[in-house]
Amino acid sequence: MNTVVENDAVVRLTESAAGHIRTLLANKRENAGKSLRVFVEGGGCSGMQYGLVFDDKRDDDFSTECHGVSVLVDPFSANYLRGAVVDFKDELNSGGFKISNPNARQSCGCGNSFEA
Repeated sequence: MNTVVENDAVVRLTESAAGHIRTLLANKRENAGKSLRVFVEGGGCSGMQYGLVFDDKRDDDFSTECHGVSVLVDPFSANYLRGAVVDFKDELNSGGFKISNPNARQSCGCGNSFEA
């Protein structure tokens, strides 16, 4: 089990993102007791795309707690996400979750995919 302290977290959440995630967790009974998993996978406009899902912890996950939210990252994704910050904007245009990733050489206009 890879537990890290928030200062050394693979991925961090802003207070805005954590607040929205806590609301999502509270509003869906099937999400009770789950953590936020942040991951990358092949695809998207730039080769890699981000994913966010509520999930259970696996043995090899990196885990941390940010503003009261448990965050999980698998070892493969950790290679691409180390130092990333997840934010949430509640705006009509261009609102939603946004990931600032210092490892992304280039991001596409949609903000959901990147080139490593």
